Amino acid sequence: MSRRLLVIGSFAAIYLLWGSTYFAITLGLKSIPPFLLMALRSLCGGILLLAMSAGEVANLSAQAWIRASLCGLLFFVGCHGVLAFAQQSVPSGVAAIVLATIPFWILLIDVLFPGDQRPKPFALLALVPGFFGVGLVAWQNVEQAGISILPVVWLLAAALSWSAGTILSRSMSSQASAILLSGIQLSIGGTVLFAISWLTGEIGNFRPSEVSLTSLAAALWLIIAGSVIGFVAYNWLLENVSTSLVSTYTFVNPVIAVLLGTLVLSEPFSRLMLLGAGLVIVSVIVIWLAERATSRRTNDRPNPGIGHLSPNKT
Repeated sequence: MSRRLLVIGSFAAIYLLWGSTYFAITLGLKSIPPFLLMALRSLCGGILLLAMSAGEVANLSAQAWIRASLCGLLFFVGCHGVLAFAQQSVPSGVAAIVLATIPFWILLIDVLFPGDQRPKPFALLALVPGFFGVGLVAWQNVEQAGISILPVVWLLAAALSWSAGTILSRSMSSQASAILLSGIQLSIGGTVLFAISWLTGEIGNFRPSEVSLTSLAAALWLIIAGSVIGFVAYNWLLENVSTSLVSTYTFVNPVIAVLLGTLVLSEPFSRLMLLGAGLVIVSVIVIWLAERATSRRTNDRPNPGIGHLSPNKT
């Protein structure tokens, strides 16, 4: 397969498949508890990927194992586990909009803990409409659905966890294939999610015979499309395409999620929520443009050795 087709196929995976995972989580939660659902998604996908890259395992350093494991905890326990937990009471489209704030959480962390990546004032201004957008979505969700603000707070925590994983993974050079690193992260995250599911009593109360075909199909979709195909495609793109271009998935996913949630699940979506979503997406685009401009200036300098890495870069 040509490189061009690989790039197109990989972008289709992170745009369309990842955008559909919020919809799939909602369906899976109908008869599978949240931490168990995410544990199945992560661990099954991770085992498949580790089996595909078994020959590389012995060549990976202990430091790389530790870094990949920590990233796996942040990505799949702190983000995906909390996301599924919150989606028990939040529409899938709302969840996708709040998770779209990941780029400006990363920016905020850079402001609070400045290192090699120093945010520009122009990018910092982009935080303002984004936070207003999240506030509008949260307020409308509470007013319209009559639910607590707490699930939205959990979603923000999930976005922050993914962002922390991004920061942690920035300085790690590529020491193995995307398949192996993805397999380690998914397997570690899935194992811990299983432990959480057991400790919270989910597994003890779970009855496999009560799982609906809809939830089973959703779980399989999350494993194959979300974890195996989507995550490998994402890590491959990070190695072969500019990070700024790859990060555009953060403002495509909410569009897919909202469309599926509104058209298939009949989830409410008002004009005020549309305005909030627009503010979030505008913030992400502005931050992306600022990062892209910074990257271009950096690449014009002699010996541009350090590149900016985005979520899951390990």
